[in-house]
Amino acid sequence: MSRSVRVVWDDALVSYDFGPGHPLAPVRVELTMALARELGVLDKVERSGCAPATDDELSLVHERDYIAAVRRVSADGMPDLSCGLGTTDNPAFAGVHEASALVAGATLAAARAVWTGEAEHGLNVAGGLHHAMPNRASGFCVYNDPAMAIAWMLSQGARRVAYVDVDVHHGDGVQAIFYDDPRVLTISLHESPRTLFPGTGYPSETGVEGTAVNVALPAGCGDEGWLRAFHAVVPPLLREFRPEVLVTQHGCDSHALDPLAHMMLSLDGQRRSYAALHALAHETAGGRWLATGGGGYELVQVVPRAWSHLMAEAAGDPIKPGTPTPQAWREFAHARTGEIPPLTMTDGRSPEFTDFSGGYDPGDAIDRAIMATRKAIFPFHGLDPQP
Repeated sequence: MSRSVRVVWDDALVSYDFGPGHPLAPVRVELTMALARELGVLDKVERSGCAPATDDELSLVHERDYIAAVRRVSADGMPDLSCGLGTTDNPAFAGVHEASALVAGATLAAARAVWTGEAEHGLNVAGGLHHAMPNRASGFCVYNDPAMAIAWMLSQGARRVAYVDVDVHHGDGVQAIFYDDPRVLTISLHESPRTLFPGTGYPSETGVEGTAVNVALPAGCGDEGWLRAFHAVVPPLLREFRPEVLVTQHGCDSHALDPLAHMMLSLDGQRRSYAALHALAHETAGGRWLATGGGGYELVQVVPRAWSHLMAEAAGDPIKPGTPTPQAWREFAHARTGEIPPLTMTDGRSPEFTDFSGGYDPGDAIDRAIMATRKAIFPFHGLDPQP
């Protein structure tokens, strides 16, 4: 299915590090790349390095005063709460600008490859920092790399870009940046803002012409309910919108083991979402697909396996779920973290779901969430909210 895949990586991407004990530990992407390498996934893709995003590139979505403030914090490591650096979520550290600009530059490099046709798919698993706002850091995110990549493609002439965010947290930064721009369709499936940061992402947040789409799912939602909601909302909207490029954020913190949220997905359910988005990129966007990582705070058991599956799916050669994790990777992961790594690439689940077209149950919390979104959004796109 995939003609060419560009994975952008630089070992310096692990310098995006808020310090010991912070949930966004860079070892998660280090272990991901190590696992993908041992599984042979990286042999099936093109690999390239990257350069830090320039101030002009960052200013596509961020205010110049904010970039200057991040640079000042970066020079001396001193907090500046006016720009959101120096909080528990976003500690200040020397070099924060350089580390954050490199993450943004990696996503931009992948976007350039896709937009120019150098590659059909582009990936940056270190990216997906979707909470950063134009004038402040938020939710572990300093520069909003998915938004910057979208803005860059718009500057190059893109007329329709779709963004699908499957992180357990609402993709509030990307939504805010494009809320009034009908050229960008943002779709976020996340845990209800009633129970999880950032407290936004209600179905009533519809943007201009229904181009902001929010599926707010109840805490405790598992594979079957999540997949039912995804297929009830995402494919019909992408088919109607017909984006020139599909951009996706793959936070894997919807997993049952994630310590910062309350969803119950398995690795196998997440893997099904990657396959669905890959197919939709080919069906609706001519195969042009830019994918990033995102949240995910179970550093050994979940993140490396999830994003190795993502890269393999993009490469057109999915990893069989029962595949053993390589012994060399297990030893490396144990040496780096002290944890006992997983033995296989599956959680042992075979998730299925009932398609929403078969009927709506008003007594079911997931169906109510689906209908709230469809009623708020589908009429804008000439679609019937009813199943």
